[in-house]
Amino acid sequence: MMVAGLAALGLGIAVATLPVPYVIESPGPTYNTLGESQGHPVINVSGHETYPAAGSLDLTTVYVDGGPTGSVSILSAFSAWLDSSKAVYPEELIYPTGTTKEEAQEQSAVAMTTSQENAVASALNELKIPFSQQLQAADLSKDSASAGKIQQGDVLKTINGKDITSLSVIQDELAAGKGAPATVTVERGGQPVTLDITPKDNGQGRYILGVMLKYLFNFPFQVQISLDKVGGPSAGLMFSLGIIDTVTPGDLTGGKHIAGTGTIAPDGTVGPIGGIAQKMRGARAAGATLFLAPAGNCDEVAGHVPDGLQVVRVENLSQARRAVEAAGSGQDTSGLPTCANN
Repeated sequence: MMVAGLAALGLGIAVATLPVPYVIESPGPTYNTLGESQGHPVINVSGHETYPAAGSLDLTTVYVDGGPTGSVSILSAFSAWLDSSKAVYPEELIYPTGTTKEEAQEQSAVAMTTSQENAVASALNELKIPFSQQLQAADLSKDSASAGKIQQGDVLKTINGKDITSLSVIQDELAAGKGAPATVTVERGGQPVTLDITPKDNGQGRYILGVMLKYLFNFPFQVQISLDKVGGPSAGLMFSLGIIDTVTPGDLTGGKHIAGTGTIAPDGTVGPIGGIAQKMRGARAAGATLFLAPAGNCDEVAGHVPDGLQVVRVENLSQARRAVEAAGSGQDTSGLPTCANN
């Protein structure tokens, strides 16, 4: 009986510690984009006048256990299922099959760098400060219409004779052509190259070149964002607001404690992110009373808002800025858009 009992105990321990293909998300720390991290300003601007700010514009984070960066046991997963502050997802919903730890870390770092550049661009657009931007081919999609023509590193200059100043120029021209060949001029090795490319339908009635693009920016002043051990694209919105508050007179927040999340595009569009329920909990625990949430996350916001936290739905940077200004100036914020009145 003793041997059987020990064997059963050992088997139980082994089963409880076996890794399972799940990812656990839990509330992470917040970082004030107007403050400091490890003794350095989170946002440091040179070449433009800056102004002190007294409030908080917190970016929010999520702890992620499991996936390529670690393992989750059955016991941990079951415990997380019972904890309302955590979320459990199948691993393949968070990480593509076969993703390595190194690939996950590199993707997270690239996403953070891109979000910072987009944050500067969107802030300058919001403030009507001019800067230049170009689109560069980062890679080609599978079965790309541009295979054998556009190469990685090419800078897209014109399409059908129109200067490519933003992604929308390409999209509008392809939509107008309805699948007709497009003449694209790229800069390759400092020389112009003209290409005729027939776009493909992406299966949703939209014609595309099949090129993954990245922006190349030339800003009139330097913005350095210093934040260690935080990756991904979801801090973009709060970086943008922090930059606006830093380079404009006055105090955008009026000393209030405001938090939020959301990706940001150079044109100011705010995109959805993961782990918003955990981010709202983390924001409230840190003292925030107002939270900016992407409109695309409204389905996940409903039913998960902590007591004492007002959540404002935003679709772009202008809406987010107006919400912060309203709260900072002491206006009644009860009329601001929410996920409930979507």
